Amino acid sequence: MRVSRESWNLKDDSFGPLLPYVQDRDITDINFNGTDVWVEHLKRGIYKAPVKLSKEFVSQFSVRVSNVVSEQINKYNNVLEAETDILRISIIHPSATNTGYSVSIRKTPAVMRMTKEKMLRDQYCSREVFEFLIQCIRARMNMVFCGRPGAGKTELLKFLTQYIPREEKVMTIEDNLEIHYKDINPGANCVELKVDEEFFPYTKAIKTALRQNPQWVLLSEARSTEVKYLLECFSTGLHGLTTLHTDDTRKIPDRIQNMMQDTYSASRMENDIYSFLNVGVLLCKRVTEDKEVVRFIDQICLFDRVGEENVKHLLVERGKFISGEIPQNIRKKFELESLEIPYLGRRQCVSARREK
Repeated sequence: MRVSRESWNLKDDSFGPLLPYVQDRDITDINFNGTDVWVEHLKRGIYKAPVKLSKEFVSQFSVRVSNVVSEQINKYNNVLEAETDILRISIIHPSATNTGYSVSIRKTPAVMRMTKEKMLRDQYCSREVFEFLIQCIRARMNMVFCGRPGAGKTELLKFLTQYIPREEKVMTIEDNLEIHYKDINPGANCVELKVDEEFFPYTKAIKTALRQNPQWVLLSEARSTEVKYLLECFSTGLHGLTTLHTDDTRKIPDRIQNMMQDTYSASRMENDIYSFLNVGVLLCKRVTEDKEVVRFIDQICLFDRVGEENVKHLLVERGKFISGEIPQNIRKKFELESLEIPYLGRRQCVSARREK
């Protein structure tokens, strides 16, 4: 249940020993497994926190959260969820586990953690890759950011939204609000839709967004059959960004097809995927010898449908450009906006325009 900022009356002292981790801006997740507290740090990764929670504290904390959302937590209602604009709390009652209470606190602050300077300094990506992604947004490409959990897919999506013109209407669609489009882009033309599985599911949200005359649709994560309706949005000329879980950009079409409930629907979608999806970006993270977490852009893949052929073109691998080719319909998108393709240079881009 989502709780408004005005109604959220859970005081800081209610978090007890967890408060320092809640207040630490570099910690994204806090998890209690019934015995230990584990946290995820942006740079240190996942580690066990030197703190012990008593059964009494966990029980009291659960009651306090249940009071905020006006829902009980017991063996009959064994999962409790509460969400504000910056916190998402999920609690499982001991009757549904073999390890006692399970508590998860996910932090989703309305901040832009990434900057151009930081990305280049930390070797998140090269300058050429950075400029290429910016030009993709300016060329109004439909983009998918993929990677494993914690790779930073949503963070990159959030960063790139600042290059969408403020006057172009954006509809964000999320079940857990993480993009915070209006907060990170003050003054932008945006409507933020909140999905509810029972009353306002993804499919209805996407269809509703289409009727609101936006220029962009941002789906926080493509998970299931709703991706079909997202592609339908793109087919009408809307532009969009989304994320999904896969470990290689070249697997994106297959991953989307696998979201369908039957093979017939999946096979019918294949051509649409290559026609209306333009760019896939793979985000990765690794742990250094000093146990520091490093996130970076690994791959960029371009998708196109040329005639009767579906084209999959890996442009960047291990953070470096490995090809100088751009599929023809992707190139046309750059040319339509009179944009230079960064790593090719203006001369080659102009030359390609003359050949057309």
